[in-house]
Parts: sequence; C-alpha cells; structure tokens
Amino acid sequence: MSTVVVVVIVIVVLVVLAVAGYFARAQARRRGLQQRFGPEYDRAVEDHESTREAEQELLARQKRHDRLEIHPLAPEAREQHLAEWRQVQERFVDAPETAVTEADRLIHQVMGERGYPTDGSYEQQVADLSVEHAATIDRYRQAHDVSARAETRQASTEDLRQAMVHYRALFTELLDIGDDADATDHAAEPDAAGTPETETGAAPRGETPEEDAAAEPAETGTKDRVRTTAGGRTARRDSDDEGA
Repeated sequence: MSTVVVVVIVIVVLVVLAVAGYFARAQARRRGLQQRFGPEYDRAVEDHESTREAEQELLARQKRHDRLEIHPLAPEAREQHLAEWRQVQERFVDAPETAVTEADRLIHQVMGERGYPTDGSYEQQVADLSVEHAATIDRYRQAHDVSARAETRQASTEDLRQAMVHYRALFTELLDIGDDADATDHAAEPDAAGTPETETGAAPRGETPEEDAAAEPAETGTKDRVRTTAGGRTARRDSDDEGA
C-alpha cells in the first residue's frame, strides 16, 4: 500500500471522526437545551426558521443570564411580598381588573429585586426569566396578555381568574418558596376545606384543587365571621384563612 493511499485513508478517518464528534456534541447540546427549557424549546423552534437558529437564540439567553447577578430575596422582603400578594388576591373579589394589573406590577417589582433587568422590553424580560423559569414562563405570557386587556376592560371574569392563577405560579417561583413548607402554606393553603364564598362574592378558583387554594383571597391571622346554615339554624364559626 502506497504512502499516498495511507494518507488518504487517515484523512478520511479523521474527517469521519470529526463529523461524528460534531453531531454528538450537537445532540448533547440539543438534549441539554430541551431539558432546561422544556416547552420553551419547542416554542423557540416554532418561532425560528430552523432548529439551529432557535438553539443559538436559547444559548444566547443562557449566556446573558449567566452575566446577571440573580440573587434570592431577603426573608423580610419575601414576607412583605407575600403580604402584598394576599392583599391583591383579596382585591380580586371587588375589582378583578385592578387585582390583575397589580399582580403584574408585583411580579415586575419582585423581578427587579431579584436582579432581573426591568428597564428593557417586555420580550427581553421574558427571555431572561425563561432560563430559570421555563416551566411557568408561558403562563406568565398568558397572564400578561390578560392584564393588558384588563386595562381596557376587554377581559372576561374567567380570563382574569386564570391570569391570577398563572401569575401566582411565577410569583411562587420568584419568591423561591417551593421548598419552604411554612411559606407555601401562607401563599397557597388557606385551610383544609378551602376558603368559602363570602357575602362580597366568590374567590377566584384555580384549575386544580391546589390552585383553588392558591387563588383564594384571604389574610393571615384575620378572623372572619362566616355564616353556615344547617338544619334551619344559623351558626357562627370563625375561619382563620390564609390566602395566596
């Protein structure tokens, strides 16, 4: 076998190995992006002309996010925002449009305190959030859209109810209370039976029993008199509701 043939074979082998390595790295990168972004990966692919362009855009989001100084809230700030959220939930009964608008504002405020830039476009804010909150970012989009329509009173009561549930999903993640049992109870679990309807109206209901509890407007430590009727008699009972 001549030297030229040997050289050609070596070159071909090296090319094959290089191509195989490229595709292996591309597949590994794709799996990593799919795992990190979930449904947001599919959305990006739909919004771009090619999968490669979508992946480049998602990688750019990651690089930008890595340069941000994202940090958790201080315990005092967390408790303050939980109290503010409960007030927003309570306001939903009498003024749902206002409550949804205030929920959007509160999300925006918490983002800024966590270290997310809030002076750019809405699209950039969503892109920044999607890196760590891919599972809930589309729900935030839906809630934000309802909030915009609520300002002109073009959103239905059901739309507003859903918006509050969607906002709460991202709000809980931003406050990082998912693994904090006490904080989660204050944010989402009023009591075992859920908050009943009051004379002023019904609380916004969620898509699941857990989200029903998350959407109940109530205030921690407040004693509300709720009338219940049984056997023709009217009894009073105290309910110590904790709302989202």
